[in-house]
Amino acid sequence: MIKAFIFDLDGTLVQTEELKARSYARAAVVLKPSLREKDIIDAFKDVVGLSRKEVSETLIKRFGLEDLARSRMKEFEVDKPWQAFAQVRMGIYDSLISDPNILNKHLCPYNVGLLKWARQSGYATGLGTQSQRPQTLRILENLNVRSDFDFIATREDVENPKPDPEIYFLLASELNVSPPESLVIEDSAFGVQAALAAGMGYIVVPTELTKEGVYKLNSLDKRWIVDSPTNLLEVAKQFIAERNSSEVKVN
Repeated sequence: MIKAFIFDLDGTLVQTEELKARSYARAAVVLKPSLREKDIIDAFKDVVGLSRKEVSETLIKRFGLEDLARSRMKEFEVDKPWQAFAQVRMGIYDSLISDPNILNKHLCPYNVGLLKWARQSGYATGLGTQSQRPQTLRILENLNVRSDFDFIATREDVENPKPDPEIYFLLASELNVSPPESLVIEDSAFGVQAALAAGMGYIVVPTELTKEGVYKLNSLDKRWIVDSPTNLLEVAKQFIAERNSSEVKVN
């Protein structure tokens, strides 16, 4: 029986993946003005869901930014080029997520609607994100949904990022449910792989940035991939009904 809903943040409740892609692209252009933002955004699709270090290192290598980023290390008092690039990018990203108007334009209304429904229906609710806590809380507060979660787990709370299941095991423990009693709402391949590894139920609502990676996962049940978010609540109810029915048959 499903007792808890666990939501991802970036790309799931709000299209911050688009804002992240834009911030990386603008940071790359700051370092190397000859680049086109579109090319960096396209490259970001290959690294959606990875850690800040992995994304930064990948883009630095792909677009020849190492020496340019190295020249900014002293300015930011960091030791590696990827850290300097990440600092340039974070300044841009912080300005984007600090604007409630920008966030609300990127809100995922049906996913947030499912969160509200789960809360009103008496399910435990958790958030599991690879974003850092300050940015996470700022986004949740600006969207007025922070109080809708019983427990919030961010990148600082775990040793290993998704697709490692650590963050989802933590959430199940803090919500006092078992992993099979949890239904994860995700948008990316790495996120749903973490849910699968944790033995949790999943529904994937892919975005334009994550769709290709999601459909490459042959292990997914296509019934639980929601390309049209307007159907999300209906699919969630169907998942719950099938899970509960199967447990009744077993018992």
